Formats: sequence, C-alpha cells, structure tokens
Amino acid sequence: MANVNPSHQSIFSSGTPSRGRFFLELIAAFLITRLPYINVPFKWFESYFHELSHGIATLITGGIVSHIQLFPNGAGLCYSQGGNAVMIAFSGYLGAAIWGYLIFLLATWRDGIRITLSILALTILVSVILWARDLLTIAILLCLSGLILLPLKLKNSRPLNSLLRILGLMIILNAMASPMVLFGLNGQGDAVALAQITWIPAWCWVVIWLAVSCGMLWLCWQKVDSTKGSIK
Repeated sequence: MANVNPSHQSIFSSGTPSRGRFFLELIAAFLITRLPYINVPFKWFESYFHELSHGIATLITGGIVSHIQLFPNGAGLCYSQGGNAVMIAFSGYLGAAIWGYLIFLLATWRDGIRITLSILALTILVSVILWARDLLTIAILLCLSGLILLPLKLKNSRPLNSLLRILGLMIILNAMASPMVLFGLNGQGDAVALAQITWIPAWCWVVIWLAVSCGMLWLCWQKVDSTKGSIK
C-alpha cells in the first residue's frame, strides 16, 4: 500500500483546492460571467442573493418583506415595509459578496457537498413560497434551484466541489462588477438611496462595496493559500 502524505490526505478529504486549481476556477468564473447569454443564470444567482440579503436585513431590523422580484436581465427588487433603511439598502451588495464567500467556503467541505447543494436549493425553494409572487420570478427561482440540484447526478463529489466553488466566485465577481454600473447611473440604485439618507456621496458606498467584494475574494484565496501550487 502506497504511503499518503497526511497533509495531502487532509486537503483531499476537505475539498480545499490547490493554488493552481483555484486560479483555474477563478479564470473560469471570470470568463463565464463575460459570456453573453450563458452568464444570464449566474447573474440571477447574484441578483437573488442580493435581494435575499435585503430581505434578511429587513427582517433583522424589524421590518416586513412583501415580496421579491427578479428580471431576465439580472436586475431585482425587494419590496418591504419598516426596518432600518440604511442597513436594508447597504445589505444588498454586501450580502451577495458574503454569500459568494460562504458558498465557496462550504464547497471546501468535500464530504458535505451534497448536503450543501441540497440546503442551497431548499433555501431558494423556501424563497419561492414566502416571497415570490409573479410567474417570472417563480420561474427564475425554480431554474436556479434546478441548476443547484442538477450536479447531484454526478457520482464523483470532486467535480461538485469545483462547480460550487466556481459558482461562489462568480457571485463574488458579479457582486464586484454590479456596483460599478452605478457610477454611470443618475438617481438610481442602492448607492443613490444611501446617499439621500446619509448625505454620504453615492461613490463612497460603491467603493465600500467593491472593497468588501475584494475582501471576500481575498478570503477565498486565504482558504487555499496554504496548499501547494500544483493543480489538484
């Protein structure tokens, strides 16, 4: 029987990628987010977690969520009453970046990957029941749930981890790119809403969101930083 290096065995069982694999997954995530049509479902993921974060912030601060609405172009809205307006407006891009990191982190739990995918799909389905009111939003959420469950047909768990890590990275990259669009919009978006409430310029909020997204990406790198540079 061949001897196995304990550190390699730990990395293999945990699902933590090597540095080389991390860069490949990051490149794959970047390219997919730039491909027309193919990138649309992944924009939906970022939009869903963005609006979900608005909803969670609303509930935490004592408000009520009426419903969420998602659109084919990747935009979304969260309709709510009450709660802390600053926290609710700020939480969208912040939450999306954090969700991306959490998904990446869970994807390093190799033995629990199927549980992770099932929980994510269940979260989306619960959102359909609680907060989806129009047929288009319901269809988009069901599509996202299907995309999450589809990889479960793979018998080998290793590709599942890789696919989920790529998804987490794509959500972070979309959360990083989306606020940049706000620089070119006048009178629209969460940054403008925050500027009107706090008197802090909209561009300051955009910079904060970008810093958070970069921080989440750095945390992903830190997760694989102790591994070797070979692709495993």
